[in-house]
Amino acid sequence: MNSLRAKAGLIALALLIGGNALADPKLGIGAKAGTLGIGLEGTWRPLPYMDVRLGANAYDYDDNGSQAGVNYDATLSLETFYATANFRFPLSPFRVTAGVFSNGNEIDMVSGDNTSFDIGGNTYTPAEVGTLRSKTSFDSTAPYLGFGYDFTIMNRVGLNLDFGVLWQGDPEVTLTSDGLLASDPAFQAAMDSERQELEDEMSDFKAWPVVSLGFVVNFF
Repeated sequence: MNSLRAKAGLIALALLIGGNALADPKLGIGAKAGTLGIGLEGTWRPLPYMDVRLGANAYDYDDNGSQAGVNYDATLSLETFYATANFRFPLSPFRVTAGVFSNGNEIDMVSGDNTSFDIGGNTYTPAEVGTLRSKTSFDSTAPYLGFGYDFTIMNRVGLNLDFGVLWQGDPEVTLTSDGLLASDPAFQAAMDSERQELEDEMSDFKAWPVVSLGFVVNFF
């Protein structure tokens, strides 16, 4: 993930909303945290039963484990920018949300401590394989559908809960090595088989569950 771009986007969003909030009585600004990371969100309410929200999320999670029979150190890099329309139910905090995300979520993996490598059904030594590096990316534009609850105190301070699914699409996986067999045709065929196996495992992430908690200050 380009963390500089993500941070710049968050700062720009904060400045944009903060600079206009006091000029428009129908605006609000808030912070949120959840399964898409930490973010900022701006709200504009043109109608009592509907609002439009713009936001950005970013965060990096580090983990390690086995994927397709190989031990990896992994980083889940979350980076999304979004716009949603939210439809409220009368006399209720409940709402339905639909939107679209600019999706920069990625999974970067580097092979860790492996005494041997099982790649494409064949066993190789660490020297033959070297270091494996993999990157998983998803559709750059992803639809979102969910629901939530908005609670406010004196129409000023609010608490938002969101539940939904971000449809990231089928994963695209790259896999490279730098060992002694990196340019060997038979090894390259085994690597492609391993890449497809990783792609199958990463398919679990194409429907990303979204749960978040947010606090908002309303300027109306």
